[in-house]
Amino acid sequence: MEHKTINLKLKVWRQSNTNAKGDFVTYEVSNISTEMSFLEMFDVLNERLIQEGKDPIAFDHDCREGICGMCSMYINGRAHGPWKGTTTCQLHMRAFKDGETITVEPWRAQAFPVIKDLSVNRSAFDRIQQAGGYVSVNTGNAQDGNALPIEKDKADAAFAAAACIGCGACVAACKNSSAMLFTSAKISQYALLPQGEPERKTRVLNMVAQMDKEGFGACTNTGACEAECPKEISISNIARLNREYLSAQLSL
Repeated sequence: MEHKTINLKLKVWRQSNTNAKGDFVTYEVSNISTEMSFLEMFDVLNERLIQEGKDPIAFDHDCREGICGMCSMYINGRAHGPWKGTTTCQLHMRAFKDGETITVEPWRAQAFPVIKDLSVNRSAFDRIQQAGGYVSVNTGNAQDGNALPIEKDKADAAFAAAACIGCGACVAACKNSSAMLFTSAKISQYALLPQGEPERKTRVLNMVAQMDKEGFGACTNTGACEAECPKEISISNIARLNREYLSAQLSL
């Protein structure tokens, strides 16, 4: 079966380092298979740039299976592109039309400074996680899975929150660059389970404090974060974070 090919014009953000002034550079790519992923299309372009003696476009990627969250690109005004519940590496070129112009940018947030081109520093998420996204456990053999009975609805909700891959699409989509969806998902996955009880109050206080320290904006409940999240994390987690935070504050 012969695959369809398309020709495209790409407007790509180029920025040599964090402190440099960036700008859009236009590239034309031809004979791109519609079965290629978006990252494979960039690989083709970068191979051409290298052959021409030019600097290839820097972008983050790792698993290319939609589970690591590295492939953070803002494509035609949407985080990870036009497909819902999809990371950039899972986005295929059949999502675009022949002759279309595609604008590609990095995440735009004060807390996510550009490293180079489309690659941004998302270590702010790591520091939020380190502030409280863990549980206390005894060393030794793994505990039996049925030792702690957990209600199915809570287990399901915790599992759904834990699906967050920390890609930062929620921040990129939010008009305030808020990290509330990410932080609330990391708090919710433990708040719903008995294993998370020992650090329950300090966890939410420390993680929210770190989130604010990193310079993320406030949440105004527009829902853009949930709409653009590749794992479709629910904003109900933000409501849970607010309840957890208020409870922790009142217990001080």
